[in-house]
Amino acid sequence: MGNAYEVLVVDDEPIVGKQLKAALSKGAFNVETYVVPAEALKRIDEKEFDVVVTDIRMDNVDGIEVLERAMRKSSRTKVIMITGFAMMELARHAMEKGAFDFLSKPFTPDDMRAAIGKAVAQI
Repeated sequence: MGNAYEVLVVDDEPIVGKQLKAALSKGAFNVETYVVPAEALKRIDEKEFDVVVTDIRMDNVDGIEVLERAMRKSSRTKVIMITGFAMMELARHAMEKGAFDFLSKPFTPDDMRAAIGKAVAQI
């Protein structure tokens, strides 16, 4: 699996990470999931990811902070924001900060695969 894309999923709802890992691991993706955003930030410092999928609203660390850290680590990393609070202002703010895409919960595994497919096509 040396040519698989590296994907990091950050969501404080364990079920989201579990479902995304199952859905994406079947493709050409190595997936790491984190429910504690601070641990994900440490991992971003250690490793360059091709795609980071992060919830926007989490306790202690929000998705914008994850986005900014991932973009500082590597400008080629594509960040996809997800949220159960689909507010246009939030989406616009994330896109201004450099997010590649924005998905509202609930989304299907196919929706996420399509978004990640678009992201890796630009890497």
